[in-house]
Amino acid sequence: MKSQDFKQAWIELDGAEGEGGGQVLRTALTLSMITGLPFRIESIRAKRSKPGLLRQHLTAVQAATAISGAKVQGAGLGSQTLSFAPGPIRGGDYQFAIGSAGSCTLVLQTVLPALWSADVPSSVLVTGGTHNHAAPPADFLIRAWQPLLHRMGVKQSIELLRHGFYPAGGGQVLAKVEPCAVLQPIDLTTRGGEARLRAEALVAGVPASVAKRELERINTQMADVDGQLRVLPSSEGPGNVLLIEVVRGEITEVFTGFGEKGVSAESVADDVVRQARSYLKSDAAVGEHLADQLLLPLVLAGGGAFTTSHASSHLHTNVAVIEKFLPVDIETEQLTATMAQVRVRSTS
Repeated sequence: MKSQDFKQAWIELDGAEGEGGGQVLRTALTLSMITGLPFRIESIRAKRSKPGLLRQHLTAVQAATAISGAKVQGAGLGSQTLSFAPGPIRGGDYQFAIGSAGSCTLVLQTVLPALWSADVPSSVLVTGGTHNHAAPPADFLIRAWQPLLHRMGVKQSIELLRHGFYPAGGGQVLAKVEPCAVLQPIDLTTRGGEARLRAEALVAGVPASVAKRELERINTQMADVDGQLRVLPSSEGPGNVLLIEVVRGEITEVFTGFGEKGVSAESVADDVVRQARSYLKSDAAVGEHLADQLLLPLVLAGGGAFTTSHASSHLHTNVAVIEKFLPVDIETEQLTATMAQVRVRSTS
């Protein structure tokens, strides 16, 4: 996982590849820092309604630049081309402000894997959005992603200091990381134990009755779900998020819905219930979104496997980018209509 000398041939990337969003850029930034290989990317987020770098993508570039002392061209709002040549990864204390409700979690997931191999401990404070439709919420990183990383040997903690909902943002997430010389492969191909379910409805600057209706709706559709209503300070809103947490053995999944104008509390609850039921009906160990977030750590560990309810376009896009940077074999096999297996092997 140590950075190499970056005087290498440039890796050329097409940002329109696969799902055509920010995943190509984020994965490339992470792997460029870790391997020391420079890259150029064109057509950034070409398949999105607003192509090019938005604030959260630009912040991810700026964060990667600061952490690796990179030489960068094209780092501006709306830019659709970027050149990135990293130097050595440098641990330390960092603060980054997105300046919008753009996702704090996507910025963190760009830089944290690089900091696992830094020379000294690090902290990263990101200000922006913590709960929005287009990214995993902070709760997901803390409850679902991070425990599995701990099993792999990652010494990391993530704390949600302040909620930030769309469109106001203003949330804060703090991550602390200690250097980790070696990651351990992990096998997540089978489930364990009976599922335990918990629901949590949060409101900030929104009537508590909205959260109450969401929890009541869940209880009419799913049995044995413990529910909790949390009223946050109105200064952290306005916003509403509904979470269903599913725990089976050592794996925790988190499914999320967001309240918005014109959408009833019951509709929000129905959507989250649908997500949770889809996962529970599958024999897969992890859900679609957790699978997306596990692939890169397994690659850095040099091996591992998991089953997932759906191999998403994000996952396939990740595979394509990873294989440009590292000598690795990533096999994806559809085992049943509701379960795919992903297996990672190093070829070096």
